[in-house]
Amino acid sequence: MLNKDVAKLINEQINKELYSAYLYLDMANYYTGRNLNGFANWFTVQAQEERDHALLFMNFLLNNGEEVKLEAIAAPDVAFPDFRAPLAAALEHERFITASINAIYEKAAENKEYRAFNILNWFITEQEEEEKNSDELIQRYDLFGSDGKGLYMLDSEYKARAYAPPSLVLD
Repeated sequence: MLNKDVAKLINEQINKELYSAYLYLDMANYYTGRNLNGFANWFTVQAQEERDHALLFMNFLLNNGEEVKLEAIAAPDVAFPDFRAPLAAALEHERFITASINAIYEKAAENKEYRAFNILNWFITEQEEEEKNSDELIQRYDLFGSDGKGLYMLDSEYKARAYAPPSLVLD
């Protein structure tokens, strides 16, 4: 059995990951409503990734004899005044998730819960990628998005993003 404090934080992280999926679906809906289907696709794929992150944490708990406690998922309540706003909100949210995973890692280290390190190390690397991707979306939007042709090209490029399951496998 895992340390109870670590298990509790991981259960909370599951809810945060599922909320992330909701948030990104909300962002996808925002872009779909403005006929930016490539941006919508980018966030729909992101929502799939977040759902899978929750499942990875769930499997980890179950594989370690812990009960998974699913909580209610809050509805996203973010207004987007322009096309850039969801991009900035996504980066801010990824930074929040990174801080949350870091806190779990700190608690696992404090309690010498070494079996949690493998999954947490994977998520630390994943969060580095998530923040980098979110930051690049903003940078590219800032470079090209204010021009209609540039926005069209970005949107077309983001239509090609395809879902790829996470590389971490927990049997």
